[in-house]
Amino acid sequence: MLPDKPQTRRPALAGLRVIDMARVLAGPTCAQTLADLGADVIKIERPGIGDDTRPWGPPWLPDVNGEPTRDSTYFSSANRNKRSIAINLANDAGAALVRQLACKADVLLENYKVGDLARRGLDYAALSKLNPRLVYCSITGFGQTGPLRERPGYDYIFQGVGGLMSVTGIPDGEPGGGPMKIGASIVDLSTGLYASVAILAALRERDASGFGQYIDMALFDTVAALTMHQAAGYFQTGKVPTRQGNSSGGIMMPYETFKCADGHLIVACGNNSQWQALCKALARDDLAADPRFASPSSRQINRDSALSELRRTFSERTVADLASRLDAGGVPNGPINDIKQVFEMEQARERGLRIELERGDGTKVPGVRNPIRMSATPVEYQSAAPRLGEHAESVLKDWLGIEAVEVEALRAAGALG
Repeated sequence: MLPDKPQTRRPALAGLRVIDMARVLAGPTCAQTLADLGADVIKIERPGIGDDTRPWGPPWLPDVNGEPTRDSTYFSSANRNKRSIAINLANDAGAALVRQLACKADVLLENYKVGDLARRGLDYAALSKLNPRLVYCSITGFGQTGPLRERPGYDYIFQGVGGLMSVTGIPDGEPGGGPMKIGASIVDLSTGLYASVAILAALRERDASGFGQYIDMALFDTVAALTMHQAAGYFQTGKVPTRQGNSSGGIMMPYETFKCADGHLIVACGNNSQWQALCKALARDDLAADPRFASPSSRQINRDSALSELRRTFSERTVADLASRLDAGGVPNGPINDIKQVFEMEQARERGLRIELERGDGTKVPGVRNPIRMSATPVEYQSAAPRLGEHAESVLKDWLGIEAVEVEALRAAGALG
């Protein structure tokens, strides 16, 4: 149980300096997580262009007059609590500036193609000589090794290549059957979270050894990990998992979406007591007493018969009536909400899932709260996603002690955007 009044201390990662040289979603999500926890994250972007997702609109973020800017809402979703500086890596002075910043950093995160940064002297081998304490995390599609290491790719591709789409969607042969991607960018987001864990583990080890290390993260590895329980079954049986639609091929039964008289309801029963409670709530004592459905295994074996009976009963009643009955019986269930309905739920309001942050120009930007909740060092929301290059002066002064005159000289040399 949380204390009534959390004893707030400085943010969990206060004092940690992070360079975010990643683009799109996986890397920026990782860096945003570190920033939410209190790290000073500087986002190094390309002059004039910035992160690849800045122009991924509409929808666009508005300016103070309500007019659309050049920054997309997509970009804003993964870049809050960061400071932006635009540096030209192809410029010798620009690359040298990044090396100076890396000497002051604890973590560097990048997702360039394999070998790209080595040509600029910004790879781990080069930077770790300058800063042995640096934790350097690379995120690529297929990783730094293997025959596909140089191939590019996005989340959608890895959902297919990594097997996720083979177990997502309506089964072949049924109406609407065939492979289906997950609506959210699940591989990117999961890779970002795994990378956050890896970075924090490397920092913890650095406390003991005094040295940083290299982290090789791959979207391909992550998507394989997302299918770990299906893969475990395949390794044991040799049977390739297939798409089950809104059903489950596992031992839980029912684990299903049921069509009701006025909508759909998800029901999940993971044990015998929940099965009995479901039957009672539906006034189906006959199913509760049927020996074919007496255990999770027997229900799975006889799933077609059980589902046929359940579907008939569900189709005769409304979602509200069924949800009320199942809630009263302690049976896990839930409706299928759209995004609007999610954030209109009283639960979402109580948990504060929608937040609003301010950009440097004063505009308000809505977003989704970080799900991490810590009693003593809670997540702090300082600022919305930055405008391109808006923090060059403050970053260079704070990290390197460079004054405004020198910043202008760097701009004149083509190092800064």
